[in-house]
Amino acid sequence: MENMVAVILGGGRGSRLFPLTKERSKPAVSIAGKYRLIDIPISNCINSGVTQMYVLTMYQSASLNAHISNAYRFDQFSRGFVQVLAAEQTAESNEWFQGTADAVRKTLPHLGYKRNAASLVLILSGDHLYRMNYRLFRDTHIRSGADLSIAVIPVTPQEAPELGVLKVDETGRITKFVEKPKTEEALEEMRTDTAIFGLSPEEAVRRPFLASMGIYIFDPETLRNMLVGNKEQTDFGKEIIPGAIATHKVQAYCFDGYWADIGTIRAFFDANLDLVAPIPKFNLFDPTHPIYSNARFLPGAKLNRASVEAAVLCDGTIVEGATVRDSILGSRARVKHGAVIEESLIMGADYYQRGDDHGPRMGINEGAYLKRCIIDKNASVGRYAQLVNRDNLQEYDDPDGRFHVRDGIIIVVKEAAIPDGFVF
Repeated sequence: MENMVAVILGGGRGSRLFPLTKERSKPAVSIAGKYRLIDIPISNCINSGVTQMYVLTMYQSASLNAHISNAYRFDQFSRGFVQVLAAEQTAESNEWFQGTADAVRKTLPHLGYKRNAASLVLILSGDHLYRMNYRLFRDTHIRSGADLSIAVIPVTPQEAPELGVLKVDETGRITKFVEKPKTEEALEEMRTDTAIFGLSPEEAVRRPFLASMGIYIFDPETLRNMLVGNKEQTDFGKEIIPGAIATHKVQAYCFDGYWADIGTIRAFFDANLDLVAPIPKFNLFDPTHPIYSNARFLPGAKLNRASVEAAVLCDGTIVEGATVRDSILGSRARVKHGAVIEESLIMGADYYQRGDDHGPRMGINEGAYLKRCIIDKNASVGRYAQLVNRDNLQEYDDPDGRFHVRDGIIIVVKEAAIPDGFVF
């Protein structure tokens, strides 16, 4: 779809995903052991025929920039590209991006959709987990004659208060938008008959609210006018979208597949661990809509007298005489004899450690026991160490900065070393 340009928002500080965002932006965080979150929207674009993409970055974007430049190179006979646009100070503004809308506003001169004769601009978030065919979204937008279309997903009354909720009329036109309704009364006012989008009567009762997915299609001139004419407004969800509903035709596109906002440690952990289920909600084994990433040219996973149950083992993994249950081992992860890993995400390593390297041995060493942990890249868990959260703490920060607890989940930071025999 060369008539549509994609703009992927590279994310801000991502404080709710700390410490995974301590040294990287949210879209650069590893997922499923071998991908990064940014791979999801880029893969959706490629699978939908959208091959002209801009990624807007600001916060700690070095690893994200390197990943994109290594992973996405279109051939010389294609007009496709994935181009990083970093926040910059200009003659017009000496401030960094102040929000999602401000990021797009400040990069409008670089987007080039007029040069490329693009008739539509697709705006995406770089940190959601879902699989969508943007062709269907585009076709619905064109048929409706809307100035702006928003992808929405039906949600339950329990999920709605944490999301931006929209109300639509019988034609699917959006008439009202509320960001995270605070009261029961405010939420009830947003109740919609979701059966108009084809949900069964039972599902329409179970999921009577429509939440914004943070995915938009704009007419280019409409986008420019909204952004340039409202320079004090910095955020799409809180300011631009509510204002547009009153002045433009804004249409809903209903998506009824799996979608997860990877905004917190618990959401990130649950989304990853679901991938080891017999039938995961997000199927990485779908050959018709593959997820692309950096090709590492690593050997297959190697198991030596190991016990593995309900696990994902990525390329280059070595497991020697250990037990792995309900867990993901990322690329180049190494698990030594006698270790036990349960309900954990091991992100792996960026390189193989040589035998003559000094310092702690990367990976999960002999006899270690891990339960409900996230082990960031290049970290070391010492021999017979136990990371099990014995006191069931929900929040904790190690005084030495080696690990943190968020939502009851232990996160060992990148390149940290947990000493031999350590117990937590």
